[in-house]
Amino acid sequence: MPITKGYQQLVDEAMAEVKTYSVADVQARLDDARMQLVDIRDIRELVGGTVVGAYHAPRGMLEFWVDPASPYHKPLFADESKEFVLFCGAGWRSALAAKALQDMGMSNVAHIDGGYTAWVQQGAPTETLEEQKARRPQKS
Repeated sequence: MPITKGYQQLVDEAMAEVKTYSVADVQARLDDARMQLVDIRDIRELVGGTVVGAYHAPRGMLEFWVDPASPYHKPLFADESKEFVLFCGAGWRSALAAKALQDMGMSNVAHIDGGYTAWVQQGAPTETLEEQKARRPQKS
């Protein structure tokens, strides 16, 4: 069966419908408690680090973690005071993911143009998974 709509068309359509921030836009808001960065990359991609303060929500689970009716729901995503800014490796998956969340009814979602690759290239702050773990509040 031939593909009638390729990945590039899907990404282009998503980019036309979702809010897109540059790395500089997001860097300027790093201290804004109303912004929650969300790393949607596969766990294997995190070996090279992540954005400081990012929450990891793998792309394959995102819709399930967002939906309160799902047995996999994560309460973080129910916080309507937050804007969830997604990123992936290059900005393609995050555009598609932001579009999917908009289709689910979320209006407080955006993504980073160029993803983690652009973030690193522009010298924005990163952390290792060990640093991220050490920064998290310890559960008692």
